[in-house]
Amino acid sequence: MLPYADYLYFSLLVYPAIAAIALGLAGRLSWRWVLAISLAVLAVQYSRLPLSAPQNAVGNIRIVAAYVILQWGIAKGFLWLRRRRKDTATFRAAIFAALLPLIVVKFLPAAWNASAVAFLGISYVTFRSLDVIICIQDRLITNLPTGPYLAFLLFFPTISAGPIDRYNRFIADFTRHRTRTEFLKDLDGAVHRIFRGFLYAFILGPLIKQFWLDPASKGVGLTQIVSYMYAYTFYLFFDFAGYSAFAIAFSYLLGIRTPENFNRPFLASSIVDFWNRWHISLSTWFRDHIYMRFIMASMRGGWFRSRAFASSVAFYVTFGLMGLWHGTAPHYIIYGFYHATLLSGATIMSSRRREQPVTQSWKIASTLITFHLVAFGLLIFSGRLG
Repeated sequence: MLPYADYLYFSLLVYPAIAAIALGLAGRLSWRWVLAISLAVLAVQYSRLPLSAPQNAVGNIRIVAAYVILQWGIAKGFLWLRRRRKDTATFRAAIFAALLPLIVVKFLPAAWNASAVAFLGISYVTFRSLDVIICIQDRLITNLPTGPYLAFLLFFPTISAGPIDRYNRFIADFTRHRTRTEFLKDLDGAVHRIFRGFLYAFILGPLIKQFWLDPASKGVGLTQIVSYMYAYTFYLFFDFAGYSAFAIAFSYLLGIRTPENFNRPFLASSIVDFWNRWHISLSTWFRDHIYMRFIMASMRGGWFRSRAFASSVAFYVTFGLMGLWHGTAPHYIIYGFYHATLLSGATIMSSRRREQPVTQSWKIASTLITFHLVAFGLLIFSGRLG
């Protein structure tokens, strides 16, 4: 049962949705209910989602449970050590230990039976566990109650496709008591996003795929490749934005205002603006935890002579890792370096260009250029060029 991919899954969600609405209207939707609802949905979801063979379906629940216990132990152990001393080696060991299951799944499937530790959503759950460890290192988290931590890690609406939330932001919503008026406002937001999700993921996306993407994928000429590029760009957006809308909608029902993941990305006027609008939760996670930490470390260590060069190297490190996160195929790595090159060039140009008034014609031209740069990048990402 793939989340948000078929009507069977939505029929499952009817029951927790009704429970959440009833408890919300009564003002009794506490964090314990949110955790209980998440665990119940995931129990059904993973018991009906085989990985490599039907007999492994029940094993998925054990895999998820073992993974969560591992991450909980790592976070608790690192918090205990962090209270006593600040040790970079311990921090790196905790990061590596939390990443290890994902590394096995991503990089060792041929050498080892990776399905023994894999489950749907492991990438997104790993991002959450890493966020906790990094925040412990920065002393942004000084206490880690088991119940809220498990709810954050296993929050069912976003476990399989994001958006990627942050622990402190999640806990602020998780422990907040909503009034009836606030619940009705969240319910209105949830309903709007559910309808948007069905429009994007079940109407526009499938229509583009059937009548544009699939026919274009059969050709090998330049015209067919260009057509495929546009079709894939729009299909990927509607499909992914649709799933994100569903995840955010059910989050709102449970009192968690999960951040938006898309903000009209094809209206971006620059490649920097695009990454502030596309897969926002992923790009900001990499910006805060990879890019900014690399920049600060390089400045403290005097690794580079200029801030501009340090920024360019940081872009390649950040987007190289982002490409690896998507997969080990060469086109994912190339896609990451492609965007690193665009961002490096844009940063250098903006630092050298004098401030000039932005005309409407310039804004339209820059938006069109950005869209085509993005579309070509997604063509690389699709693997179609190979």
